[in-house]
Amino acid sequence: MRIPRRSATPRRYLMCPPTHFRVSYSINPWMNPDKPVDPALAYAQWENLRDRYRALGHRVEELTPVPDLPDMVFAANGATVVDGRVLGARFAFAERHGEAAVHARWYRDHGFTDVRVPQHVNEGEGDFAVTASWVLAGRGFRSSPLSHAEAQEYFARPVIGLDLVDPRYYHLDTALCVLDGGSREPGGPAAEIMYYPGAFSAGSRAVLARLFPQALIADAADAAAFGLNAVSDGRHVLLPQAAVGLFEPLRERGYEPVGMDVAELMKGGGSVKCVTGELRVG
Repeated sequence: MRIPRRSATPRRYLMCPPTHFRVSYSINPWMNPDKPVDPALAYAQWENLRDRYRALGHRVEELTPVPDLPDMVFAANGATVVDGRVLGARFAFAERHGEAAVHARWYRDHGFTDVRVPQHVNEGEGDFAVTASWVLAGRGFRSSPLSHAEAQEYFARPVIGLDLVDPRYYHLDTALCVLDGGSREPGGPAAEIMYYPGAFSAGSRAVLARLFPQALIADAADAAAFGLNAVSDGRHVLLPQAAVGLFEPLRERGYEPVGMDVAELMKGGGSVKCVTGELRVG
């Protein structure tokens, strides 16, 4: 018997149109300049995702793209927002350095008064996944371990470091998704996640198993389809349509999976979550 469907919480998202999106260099294993992007198709797929969020009752704000920054479409990498506080990004690769200032300026121009320029390398929600109680933080390929202490001090939430060991899953958000952030109240509902164990070190797998014993475990095929690079509003889970093995397990837990075609965007090494930053204002 399936449990009742969950309730969705209206969210506020930040996205950046893929006006200048292309793959002209390679800074992750998924990027191949010999496989060019179809710009019109990429834009149509991005618009479809944006419009689906709005149809589900969410607010989507747009960041103006910059011509020389083709990866700006991956808006989740530009900052992490918790309780209205913005920890900006400091990108690992020179190709993306310019994005950090563009994001920080957008936040300041849109009413966010507490915006921190980080001291240590972090790539926003690429490596920070927020629950009601903790911030899960990836390390190993992009973000510096030193960024974890910086985030903990700034957000005043415990940060749980997780070691990524497979270069295909170079950001935490390619290997783990928060389905339900849970409650801060003692005895309230626990956070729920889905993740791919093969992306993590043995010690980090043990930590995840201890913290989230009821987690949805993804297999290698669904992870490779970017199925964990997903966005959940507590009820709807938007994920790549090719991650077919996750749909029924999500339904069995009361979620409503929404398959999206984002194949052109995936040529840059990102999917639904990578193009969606969440503006957590309270």
